[in-house]
Amino acid sequence: MPVFISHCRHTAPFAPILTTMKRCPNCNRTYTDEALNFCLEDGTPLLAAVDNNETVRYGARPTNPPPTEIYRPAQAAPPPVSNRAPHFQPQWSPAPITQPRKSNAVWWILGGVVVLAVLGIGVVVILLAVASINSQSNSNRVVVTNSNTNRDANSNNGSNTNSSRANTNATPDLPSEFSDDFSEAKWTVANSDFGNLWYANDEYHMRSKEQTYVVMYGPSNDYDTENATVQVTTRNVDGISPASGYGLIVHGEKSKDDKLEDYAFLIFSGPEPKYKIVMHKGGTETKIVDWTPANVIRPGTATNVLEVQVKGTTLSFYVNDQFIKSITDTANYKRGRAGLYTSDKHEVAFDDLEITR
Repeated sequence: MPVFISHCRHTAPFAPILTTMKRCPNCNRTYTDEALNFCLEDGTPLLAAVDNNETVRYGARPTNPPPTEIYRPAQAAPPPVSNRAPHFQPQWSPAPITQPRKSNAVWWILGGVVVLAVLGIGVVVILLAVASINSQSNSNRVVVTNSNTNRDANSNNGSNTNSSRANTNATPDLPSEFSDDFSEAKWTVANSDFGNLWYANDEYHMRSKEQTYVVMYGPSNDYDTENATVQVTTRNVDGISPASGYGLIVHGEKSKDDKLEDYAFLIFSGPEPKYKIVMHKGGTETKIVDWTPANVIRPGTATNVLEVQVKGTTLSFYVNDQFIKSITDTANYKRGRAGLYTSDKHEVAFDDLEITR
């Protein structure tokens, strides 16, 4: 810090004073002021240089003492100027310390195993559902033959049709023409875990449960289809066609062990109309003709007339009076009752069933 040095007046200016000399070792200047400890020129600390044999007299001090001086230490010489561009060393700062994170690999592996397990279960369920639909066992379907009783397929009520199938040489005494306009309740009306059957507006209505189907055989031998032309009018009530189809059955009869046996002519009346022909044998459904496009089928809620002409072992199929397909009765059913079929969960209605022999 700066050192302030001042000069003081003395009351006895002519009194002799024995002084102690101080000398600057740097510039060799001498000072007699005992209070002065630093050189006034360069700030170097003063050293004692006393001559005890010399008496020094001071004359009168000037009335105007010199002004107070401020001591400032010498500034260090600035470094030499360099023509090189300045170089800045970047300041390094260590990254914050964090706890090591546990690896997620184990969780990814466990998640993958769980996903694969769920997918595997889903595939198994789908395969079982498809197998269930194709198996067509009576244990998971409602099939009523209406042989004067209101029982389901598990009841043994198809004795009349079984006897007619067994005796293929017998020709039942049947009218040449037979019709059912569904104004009279002859077919079974029922609600079950597999579907609903009811009459409304002189039509016979059917609705199956999802991923299954319902088959109904005619209530008497009047509905026999041997060497007959069978025709029925049908419509999709809610405008959404059952995915597995709906339609007309011929040669419908249950086997001795109470299983379905028949041929079914089915249509899909959705945005891309199509048809298929299936056979039930021993309760198992087999595709004779897989889904085939047919623009003669009216889509939506429009009515469609389905027809099957039976001549010996030849079965010919028509939609709205247009020929579709012919097949051979390889199962040798020959006779059996007309029936109705629907699938999935969308309501369909049937009307004006006609049989001509």
